[in-house]
Amino acid sequence: MNLPPRSLLVVIALAAAASWAWRSHVKSVDGELLAQRVQPGDIRMISSETCGWCTAARRWMQDEGIAFDECFVERDAQCRADYQALGGMGTPTLIVRGQTVMGFDRARIIEILQ
Repeated sequence: MNLPPRSLLVVIALAAAASWAWRSHVKSVDGELLAQRVQPGDIRMISSETCGWCTAARRWMQDEGIAFDECFVERDAQCRADYQALGGMGTPTLIVRGQTVMGFDRARIIEILQ
């Protein structure tokens, strides 16, 4: 199929817009599922003050109304000790109903909470 360059750009733009819309929808549904399933104490996030992924996870959970506890390795000796006991592989480290999730993995969190 030989499309003129302008037509190809329109097709690419439409595909990109549809992809963005779908990702936004999935993100919203993920948040709703978590908010319905999570109970206080189900999610603990071990964070670092300089961690961009921690900031993204925190904002997302706050925006979706998901209850979670958070501690910072730089501020809290017990938090740092817990982080090291878990292997200290990076932040955020989430403990979801006793299971460790390294990084901000929405799909894994939802899987644990189901």
